[in-house]
Amino acid sequence: MIPTNTTVIIDTGCANLSSVRYAFKRLTDDVIVSDDPHVIKAAARVVLPGVGTAGAAMASLKDKQLIELVQHLTQPVLGVCLGMQIMTELSKEQGGRRIDCECLGLIPTQITELDSQGQPRPHMGWNQITPSDHPLFAGIADGSYLYFVHSYRAPLSEYTIAQCQYGETFSAAIAKDNFMGVQFHPEKSASVGAAILSNFLTLDNDSFTLTLQETN
Repeated sequence: MIPTNTTVIIDTGCANLSSVRYAFKRLTDDVIVSDDPHVIKAAARVVLPGVGTAGAAMASLKDKQLIELVQHLTQPVLGVCLGMQIMTELSKEQGGRRIDCECLGLIPTQITELDSQGQPRPHMGWNQITPSDHPLFAGIADGSYLYFVHSYRAPLSEYTIAQCQYGETFSAAIAKDNFMGVQFHPEKSASVGAAILSNFLTLDNDSFTLTLQETN
């Protein structure tokens, strides 16, 4: 049994796993890293980190037999960077391969190449966001700076909860029901990133459901 308020970071084997864990550890002692299905299912909230390509991330989840489990989670789930991208239906980012990668299908949008309109790619460094009133961005001011590293993006859609501009305007964060994803790296985004992670830590099944009811 794990403590009732534990946040579980899924061990996907990705390179940013430790930095995400340390960012949460600065906010709470109730955070662990695990790929145990029973531990993940029992968590109060779940984090899906990731860097690299969608194909590699989905292969890792498949090897660990976690795809169906993640798809059926009912607690708040936060995808970070690539973790956000694989929450969508499909990604064009396959490490140079031309085969589209089928993703988790949690948020009905797709990941395609960022149209930087001549600016260097990847989009790397600090940039401003325009957040919505989603609870993940409670207290986050319009124009706040966060740290990005990416060449692919989710387009603007009804699931956009924050946006950013680099060439085109794209989704800096997306959400549907209990699933939320951020394209930026909150673990590298100083006090603003910490505030967003802190907001996520306030969410649980009851408060998240209530918030959705109030905003619908």
